[in-house]
Amino acid sequence: MEPIIQIRDVHKHFGRTVHALRGVSLDIQKGEVVVIIGPSGSGKSTLLRCINRLEEYDQGTIVVDGIPLDSAANINAVRTEVGMVFQQFNLFAHLSVMDNLMLAQRVVRHRDSGEARRVALELLAKVGIPEKAEAYPVQLSGGQQQRVAIARALAMNPKIMLFDEPTSALDPEMIKEVLDVMLALAQEGMTMVVVSHEMGFARAAAHRAIFMDEGSIVEESTPEKLFSTPSHERTKLFLSKVLL
Repeated sequence: MEPIIQIRDVHKHFGRTVHALRGVSLDIQKGEVVVIIGPSGSGKSTLLRCINRLEEYDQGTIVVDGIPLDSAANINAVRTEVGMVFQQFNLFAHLSVMDNLMLAQRVVRHRDSGEARRVALELLAKVGIPEKAEAYPVQLSGGQQQRVAIARALAMNPKIMLFDEPTSALDPEMIKEVLDVMLALAQEGMTMVVVSHEMGFARAAAHRAIFMDEGSIVEESTPEKLFSTPSHERTKLFLSKVLL
């Protein structure tokens, strides 16, 4: 089966001194859950942002669901099929939860108000906060806001979900409620690429774990093998500092 995401020899520079991605190549299959770990500055988030061209890369090719990211029209087509959840929740503070979920549906998917509201209510139930439909972001906890952000991305019926350290801005007691939603998505067969250090989630949900350092993929394997018996010394050193 042809991969739903194909990344070939991708390089990214920031200015003249930072080589953020150094020839990264990676295939991700439909329905696969891939977790990317690595130290700060290793290129994890940059790679994730290149997949929907939020970050422009300098060399190489990326093809998403058969569409190469080589023109404005293709980039827009890919972005309608790829949902992304960031570290920060990026909700519109002046809009209610319901309006946050309906806005892109109406503008991008051209759904009428009735359909957009129905989809929004279904997704709020899916992420466990149907009672927050008329609340505003300021009235929600961090975990609730992130669940709204996930619901907003799902409202576009994406084929792929990208998560950029979605729990890093949350208090510890709020992390599980977000990871539970992500685990349910994984179990439903959603294609997911997740930048995270949540090893428990990786073990429970991921088909593959990838360790990046200095802009390159150093090692990849099943989560259990990578975390328990890594083969590369750099991976061992990193995991010795993050695994208790």
